[in-house]
Amino acid sequence: MPNFISPAIVLRRIDYGDYDLILTFFTLKIGKISAIAKSAKKSTKRFGGILELFSVLEVVCSSRMDRDLMILQEADLINSFSGIRADLNKTAYASYFAEMVNEWTELGAKQEELYFLLCHVLKQIDTGCISDEISGILFLIRFASIAGIRPNLLKCSICSLEIDKIKEERIIFDFSRSGIICPKCAGGKSAGRLSLSKGTIKQLLWVENGGLIKAGKMKFTPLAIKEGLDLLEAFTAYHLGKEMQSLKFLKQIRKE
Repeated sequence: MPNFISPAIVLRRIDYGDYDLILTFFTLKIGKISAIAKSAKKSTKRFGGILELFSVLEVVCSSRMDRDLMILQEADLINSFSGIRADLNKTAYASYFAEMVNEWTELGAKQEELYFLLCHVLKQIDTGCISDEISGILFLIRFASIAGIRPNLLKCSICSLEIDKIKEERIIFDFSRSGIICPKCAGGKSAGRLSLSKGTIKQLLWVENGGLIKAGKMKFTPLAIKEGLDLLEAFTAYHLGKEMQSLKFLKQIRKE
């Protein structure tokens, strides 16, 4: 079989036997793949310790006929993002993003836009150009759009009243409807809902539709950061049908 060559982000690594590693890569050319790195833990010359989580590599893999597991032949480092692994908070956010991509995507499904989004937020977290929390908002709102689960933040999900015509400053988000509900349609209290300020919603809309660079430079209030993360983390967990371990770890770090 011909070799497959592509830039790739390390999403996951698992020890396999005494010397091998099973790696999950998110590649630019064909999306997610799994590959075995033979003797990766035994020989430092072959891969030189570059098969670390979140690293961006140029990988060369060969296919196997018996199962969906490639063989990693070569790997060259493009960006190690070493600043992420040196900081617990950064590692927690990067782990969350990586697990989101790994859980949502299927093997061999090309996702160029998602690949570039993940590269962008990892770079922002690594360099500290913007806060980890704002990187989280940026990733999650763009991820939702790419995944086809974009939350409706523009108008009431029941009567279609536009947000600019809603007079109240607090607006309900209903997870079962994947969107906001105006006070008139909201009725009484109900499970599966979250209250947001109109200012938070408008900032999320701007981040969703603006360019990646400009969106990252937007000034968020502490309230908008908290509400934005609360909404987007709960929203993606709702659509995945579970709260991932990396998110639980991230929430524990915030408490501490």
